[in-house]
Amino acid sequence: MASVIIPPVLSSPRDDAIQLHRAFKGFGCDTTTVINILAHRDATQRAYLKQEYKTMYHEELSKRLSSELSGNTKKSVLLWMHDPATRDATIIRQALGMGGELVVDLKAATEVICSRTPSQILQFKNIYFATFGVYLEHDIEYQASGDHKNLLLAYVGTPRYEGLEVDRATVEYDAKALFKAGEKRLGTDEKTFVQIFSGRSRAHLAAVSAAYHSMYGSSLEKAVKKETSGYFEHALLTILRCAEHPGMYFAKVLHKAMKGLGTDDSTLLRVIVSRAEIDLQFIKAEYRKKYGKTLNDAVHSETSGNYKAFLLALLGPNH
Repeated sequence: MASVIIPPVLSSPRDDAIQLHRAFKGFGCDTTTVINILAHRDATQRAYLKQEYKTMYHEELSKRLSSELSGNTKKSVLLWMHDPATRDATIIRQALGMGGELVVDLKAATEVICSRTPSQILQFKNIYFATFGVYLEHDIEYQASGDHKNLLLAYVGTPRYEGLEVDRATVEYDAKALFKAGEKRLGTDEKTFVQIFSGRSRAHLAAVSAAYHSMYGSSLEKAVKKETSGYFEHALLTILRCAEHPGMYFAKVLHKAMKGLGTDDSTLLRVIVSRAEIDLQFIKAEYRKKYGKTLNDAVHSETSGNYKAFLLALLGPNH
């Protein structure tokens, strides 16, 4: 994946801390300054800045931001202040309704878990336990159910190969097994879907998808849609689409969040903030290709105020 897109700024954490402290002082908050600083600092710079701020002013920067900002600006900035793995752990914990939230968002938890690579999963699982004192598996066990639960547990518990090599024979074997488990029979053998989708590498699954199409003349994605439903279907589709093309997957998720009346802000800010340091440039390119307009323009017309300014700063140049 592309490395961090946010250009490093030659400013010391100390200078940043002083400027932020100034922006907080007095009546109201100079949010423009806050955004201009924070949106242009990568994970390492943000970590140093948080440390420096605490040393100088004896308070947590995130706490101060929380009291100075509001609404979606506050949500996105606070999410951005984490490093990627802590951010994922935090999103999942909240989405599973375990952070004191009354609303459980299994769709969001599923999206984050099933779109991450095995090494990203390992990182956020460790942080999850270290931060919340409970195993991620325990919370999944508590909130999810049925095939969806089985798939999530298998997905976070299976170390998968991350390379590009695939074994043709196994690919064909898996394609046949999935056909047999789904379209060929009455009812669905969900165990086979869980086993293959949670146990195989991305490159392997993408190859299975291609083999499935050439062997049976229909797509594996269609088979998943026909044979499964609800959160289980959502999890399988997320795994499959991210195996084939993560950039395209997230472009679609963002488009859906902004389509029609009203905007699904929690999805919009979650995806932009959590992909900013990973593959946002690929997502922007796919968005443009698929929808004929830039992601920046879409965000520009669907958001407003400081929230809009912050997301656009993370998105970078509009091209």
